[in-house]
Amino acid sequence: MTNLIKTPEQIEKMRIAGKLAADVLEMIAPHVQKGVTTEELNELCHNYIVDEQQAIPAPLNYHGYPKSVCISLNEVVCHGIPAHKKLHEGDILNIDVTVIKDGFHGDSSAMFIVGNTTPLKRNLCKAAQDALYEAIKLVRPGAQLGDIGSACQKVVEPQGFSVVRDFCGHGIGEVFHEEPQVLHYGQPGTGMTLQAGMTFTIEPMVNAGTYKCKVSKKDGWTATTKDGQPSAQWEHTLLVTEDGVEVLTLRSDEDFPRKISHS
Repeated sequence: MTNLIKTPEQIEKMRIAGKLAADVLEMIAPHVQKGVTTEELNELCHNYIVDEQQAIPAPLNYHGYPKSVCISLNEVVCHGIPAHKKLHEGDILNIDVTVIKDGFHGDSSAMFIVGNTTPLKRNLCKAAQDALYEAIKLVRPGAQLGDIGSACQKVVEPQGFSVVRDFCGHGIGEVFHEEPQVLHYGQPGTGMTLQAGMTFTIEPMVNAGTYKCKVSKKDGWTATTKDGQPSAQWEHTLLVTEDGVEVLTLRSDEDFPRKISHS
């Protein structure tokens, strides 16, 4: 049985791992430039995690995944494998980082825009981040997982975008992916009730067109939108506190509170 409620000692280790994941995303941001390859970005992240942070990149060799971070470009929804493809003006990409430190995981992802892009792609990136933030605001003891999914839908669908059904957020701690599964769609007042001490990710994937995806038969990992339209995703690792939520992977560039109290 997964340890859903973390001890104070475990939570402190989660804070450290979460900070490291956020630091990787801050480090890589200036390197996301036209002409850089996704493999070069992967190498920079790998070396920073291993050499600077003295930590472990969790994706590397996870069920056979071959790289240290996931980089999902344009129509790739998630689990994009870094390669020798150069970035072009107008590209949008998600970099998904998970760091293991002292046995605990910190998991976060962010969107990056290469130069100037289309209004559609820019609005899509914002909608996905807004969905994440609105969902985080609802996290507190007594809230239910359906509240989180519904909050994402209410942000995304009125803009004509769709929420991916095939992938979800997850519990996290000493295990990379544990219970509960955190869907980004659903009905308020349904699903598991949140308790203080739970740690999990919210990571809405938002498509410009249909929510339907397909996974590459060639590599078994890369998930793309079925209609070829772009996709965007943001992710944070969260702690349910006694009266609200703490964002364990908050970056310094975000205009969002690290702790929210509902008392």
